[in-house]
Amino acid sequence: MTRPDPRQAAAMSAAFSRAVDLSALASPAPADNGAKTAAPDAGRHRAEPQDGPVTVIDATEATFQAEVIERSMTTPVVIDFWADWCQPCKKLSPTLEKLAAEGGGSWVLVKVDVDSNQRLAQALQIQSIPTVMAVIRGQLMEGFQGAIGEAQARQFIQAVLQAGGVDAAQAGAAGPAVDPRLEAADEAMSAGDLSGAKALYEQLLAETPKDPLARSGLAQVDLLERIDGLDLADAIAKADASPTDVAAQTAAADAELVQGQAEQAFARLIATIRKVAGDERDAARMHLLKLFEVAAPDDPAVVKARRDLASALF
Repeated sequence: MTRPDPRQAAAMSAAFSRAVDLSALASPAPADNGAKTAAPDAGRHRAEPQDGPVTVIDATEATFQAEVIERSMTTPVVIDFWADWCQPCKKLSPTLEKLAAEGGGSWVLVKVDVDSNQRLAQALQIQSIPTVMAVIRGQLMEGFQGAIGEAQARQFIQAVLQAGGVDAAQAGAAGPAVDPRLEAADEAMSAGDLSGAKALYEQLLAETPKDPLARSGLAQVDLLERIDGLDLADAIAKADASPTDVAAQTAAADAELVQGQAEQAFARLIATIRKVAGDERDAARMHLLKLFEVAAPDDPAVVKARRDLASALF
């Protein structure tokens, strides 16, 4: 999970005010012999029905011209720069893939593994991941960095479609209707209005207690409130020096999770649960369950941590 940037909403609204010509990348030079480059056929359609539209593609330096530049002349392309080790990527990528499937081919999600395509990432000045950009008629449009919520991702895609002259409603890109209060809550959280976001999430949960997006949103707000003013590095150092101090361990887990280190955060609390007993053990367990709410329930880190928690408890 990446801490929402208060400037992100404004940046997204202006994402299409500036464009970069990608013609220089249309015919990339051969990669250096020592460069780590994926095979030319890696940019094949993934998980697509043979008779269905293309929605998600893996691209490489060798296929970038065809899969991105040429395709963008007729269909908006959204590029997801990711890597296997990137925890926030594991949260964002499934959301983008879901929205691409809902779009039914009105836009295409192109995934680029930065580890396997380092020269391409350097040419596009990718500073951190996940980074998402859009390409429309050969022009590179600014996107965003870090993992964002589904409601915000939908807004971004709608902006891409609008810039590409595609009717988002007719294309089905917006997918199932999203409660406006959920979108408002996500926007409030991105703008730093945590109390406003919390009130909206709590209102939603009072009506639909199992709403996964509202539950996750509220968990993110709670996390951001807990780390407000916290020196993240110092919190982790203090916890490492006091392995049985539950308060220190929970603060360090918060610090790790907000920096995208979900596996470390979960492992820290499970190790604490193994070392303490009674009320302290229960406090560590309850805090871990709160952190699970921040991530998607099918996140591999959550799935593994739930197994490890069961082992630690029983």
